Amino acid sequence: MKKSSRTTGWLAARALVAAMAWLLSTSAIAAEFKVLVVMSYEEDNPWVKEIREGIEGVLSPSSEIRYFYMNTKADRASGPKRAKEAYALFQQFQPDGVIAADDDAQAMFVVPFLKDKTDKPVMFNGVNAEPEKYGFPSRNVSGVLERAHVRESLSFIKQLLPSVQNICFLTNNVQPGQSLRAQVLRDRDSYPATVSDFHLVSTTSALAALKPSLNASCDALFIDSLEGMTDQSGKALTHMEISQLLKDIYHGPMLAGNRYQVEQGALAAVVKTGQEQGEKSAEMLLQALRGKPVATIPIMQNVQGQRIINVTELERREITLKPMVLRGATLVRGRP
Repeated sequence: MKKSSRTTGWLAARALVAAMAWLLSTSAIAAEFKVLVVMSYEEDNPWVKEIREGIEGVLSPSSEIRYFYMNTKADRASGPKRAKEAYALFQQFQPDGVIAADDDAQAMFVVPFLKDKTDKPVMFNGVNAEPEKYGFPSRNVSGVLERAHVRESLSFIKQLLPSVQNICFLTNNVQPGQSLRAQVLRDRDSYPATVSDFHLVSTTSALAALKPSLNASCDALFIDSLEGMTDQSGKALTHMEISQLLKDIYHGPMLAGNRYQVEQGALAAVVKTGQEQGEKSAEMLLQALRGKPVATIPIMQNVQGQRIINVTELERREITLKPMVLRGATLVRGRP
């Protein structure tokens, strides 16, 4: 009986020590850094989810992370007000560092409130504009630019459909779309297909008006940054809603900048990933948090491309591919 009691007591003591060690270790880990992440777009935006996944893969083991969503795709007019709320959270939370995702967070939050105004390191990601537009880099700001894999996507569609000769582009008339247009105009002479048109539209009525020209002059259509386009009532639409409209407006194959756009109806793409944007900016922030001066952390650009094919679209268009084309590509089923 005494032996049993001693054993039970020993086990209880051992369990208590282990529990205390676990609590101390997790507290230490959680307390190492505090990071505020300000997202331009909505929490359920697919691109935002990708970025968050990349950030957490790097920072979750060492940091307490708080997120703020400016919701500028759904309500761009309220962006500056939301940016002020993000700054209020920054003052209340007192993070050790900040990550700001996409262009709106730079223009509305980082530049007015943080750039050269705090010693806290700030890393951006998902920036489509040239960094000089925001005065980056600065003494406390660096980060990751977002560039579409346009040339690679056009080469890919030529493998899938060799008959494609003329490419058109379609984006919402916002900063990411304008930046993509600048990229295309700069690089189009090196593309393996002719760029016929680049359409910047902001309303569904303007989109519908393009139907004759799109179908007449575009062998394929490259789409990106469509979220936030408004309907006749002024409601900002999601990419899924706009992709449904596009099926009635344009009848040819579509390329896209992001995986979720392929899943929602585009035929294929060499996509950029939010995971890379989140991961790289988090790694850069971690360097700064551990003592590396931000001024010595250079701005970088995404490099990873993932080939995606929508099998549902392949079947619908009765396209037969050579096995070589499928090598290394990710196959997805399109959503209904």
